[in-house]
Amino acid sequence: MITLVKSKLKTFVGGIHPREDGKILTHLKKEVSLPLPRTVYLLMSQHIGAPAKPVVKKGDIVKKGQLVGEAQGFVSAHVHASVPGKVIDVAPWPHPVSGIKSTAVIIENSGDDSWMEGMDVASDTDLISPDEIRQRIQAAGIVGLGGATFPTHVKLTPPKDKVIDTVVMNGAECEPYLTCDYRLMLDKPHEIIQGLKLIMRCVGCKKAHIGIETNKEDVYALFKDIISNEPHMKADLLEVKYPQGAEHQLIKALLNREFKPTQLPLEVGAIVINVGTAYAVYEAVKFKRPLIERLVTVTGNGVENPQNFRVRLGTPVKQLLEEAKVTANIDKIIFGGPMMGIAQGNGDTAVTIKGTGGILVLRDTQTWESHACIRCGRCIDSCPYGLNPSELSILCEAKEFNLALENNVMECKECGCCSYVCPAKRPIVHLIKFAKAELIKQKTKV
Repeated sequence: MITLVKSKLKTFVGGIHPREDGKILTHLKKEVSLPLPRTVYLLMSQHIGAPAKPVVKKGDIVKKGQLVGEAQGFVSAHVHASVPGKVIDVAPWPHPVSGIKSTAVIIENSGDDSWMEGMDVASDTDLISPDEIRQRIQAAGIVGLGGATFPTHVKLTPPKDKVIDTVVMNGAECEPYLTCDYRLMLDKPHEIIQGLKLIMRCVGCKKAHIGIETNKEDVYALFKDIISNEPHMKADLLEVKYPQGAEHQLIKALLNREFKPTQLPLEVGAIVINVGTAYAVYEAVKFKRPLIERLVTVTGNGVENPQNFRVRLGTPVKQLLEEAKVTANIDKIIFGGPMMGIAQGNGDTAVTIKGTGGILVLRDTQTWESHACIRCGRCIDSCPYGLNPSELSILCEAKEFNLALENNVMECKECGCCSYVCPAKRPIVHLIKFAKAELIKQKTKV
């Protein structure tokens, strides 16, 4: 069932909104701290860019917050111990997004949950310089917590010829089922706004727009009240539509600025920050706390007790499922939401990473048989980037990769709107992913 929404609320062209978005399962569930895991598996690749390099070895004793993985290069991010204890191994471990084994530092929890010296100490941030803000963010290993996992210190270091005049904060949380951002906005609004102010200072920007979908009017009222005396900050209500929280769509809706799908927001003088990232920035700059935990929505009809859990990074997913009371005969475990999430081949080995905003557990899922394209054009209407998904899928299926490239296949963000609306149930996104991977292979061989 699809509803193509039209209203006077701020939005973008294209997109979809499922009638049943699943948020009702957890939107009233307050944050619950998950019991600390006995063992954590800290993957060195939890971000876009070069994997971190382990700086500890088997047998080492580490403290909570201690650096265990050092960033390699500018576009990379540090990894810190999420629990104190003993390093029982440094070994390959399955990555929940790529499925490929990645180096992990495996720590057995000692039970003494105290921070490493020098961390968790409040400091005055009123006069802190932009460089110091950036350095603390980098030291904390913060990445985009909306799912993209791009290192935040890189985003806050624009080229000298690019002027950032507006910071856009994403409070849309448009992915169905997920409510971790919603709960964070309700519970930590002042801290989020303080993080936003630090980000604005870091990039020398005096304007901020906060985008919140209209299904979160309580959050909108809360934020509007908090920033009522901040003339350079504005909160806007957005139409409930997916993918409203994507950078291109959010900037179009809030600022009415457009840029190519292959370009970054800085081309139009903006940067986009997720509310979870803003909160992590506040924690890092104010208290020198590295990113070692986050909120994770565990939900779906495959659990009896769906919750918004505060989870230490590297926690086995099996523990989250046990706390949420997983039911028998589940069909799928998905990292993320149903639109852009990644199905897990083995939930027993999956662990939480910095980009894990949700774990969707499903049973009694439907299956469909794919058919030939019927040329209805629904995918074209829904594509938020103005592409022709039906044509691209046909070219990709025929392995006409160069023709797909000529038809802008690399501009696809794989949001899944086309696959969702397709009456022929064609695996459009899967075909496009396949073609993009093949084109990258061809490029690396040249």
